[in-house]
Amino acid sequence: MNLILNILWFFLGGFVVFLAYLLGGILLCITIIGIPFGIQCFKLSILGIAPFGRQIRETEPPGGAISIIMNVIWIILPGLELALFHLLMALVFAITIIGLPFAAQHLKFARLAILPFGFQVREG
Repeated sequence: MNLILNILWFFLGGFVVFLAYLLGGILLCITIIGIPFGIQCFKLSILGIAPFGRQIRETEPPGGAISIIMNVIWIILPGLELALFHLLMALVFAITIIGLPFAAQHLKFARLAILPFGFQVREG
């Protein structure tokens, strides 16, 4: 079932999400300061290809103060806009019953788009 949902996701906007995060990661990696943020964009772009069957977990051990500082900087730069985009897309997909699984995936993305540091994506 996850395979079918991932294929539908890819054609119903997942490819655009993948490209957007990939381009953002490349642009952020141009500067040395932006490299950690670019790496997070690359992780989100990989999740953007096939989000079904994956879960978000906190890293072990927790990131501590560095994760908090990086998350604050992330929210100021691209995080808030990305989270709002995913919330808007979740509302659009939640209009129909068929779109509810896709809305749930956009909510997963919204959580990672607002606070990507200190979390990792795992199969499962």
